[in-house]
Amino acid sequence: MIWVLIAVIFAAGEVASLSFFLAPFAAGALLGAVADLAGLSTAPAVIVFLVTSGLLLLFVRPIARRHMYTAPGLRTGTAALVGKSAVVLAQVDDRSGVVKLEGAEWTARPYVDGDVIEVGHKVHVVEIKGATALVSDTE
Repeated sequence: MIWVLIAVIFAAGEVASLSFFLAPFAAGALLGAVADLAGLSTAPAVIVFLVTSGLLLLFVRPIARRHMYTAPGLRTGTAALVGKSAVVLAQVDDRSGVVKLEGAEWTARPYVDGDVIEVGHKVHVVEIKGATALVSDTE
């Protein structure tokens, strides 16, 4: 039971840090629990924990970190418009609005309900829902 508790503590720490440093130790603790359940004494279970944690840390962590820092894939369609800037052509409020986005006119609504964005303001596209751009004021 102690091994499982140790694994949970390491896993919680990993979730909090997202650094893929504690995850190998959580996996090692789980394998230590398996070794303990298999009837091995404490010393072999500790060795299983140390060896597993060390191997995962040396071989798996670099791969995981590389994947964490790879650039996102190419965005296409409306997903490519998220994060872009637009200019308000007709007042944007909860009922209506028009913005010029990437050379085209889009219907728009404020991202935050109740906001009113006046004509001429530069806005940031937060999300695209159907054919409507949800925007926030940058000025």
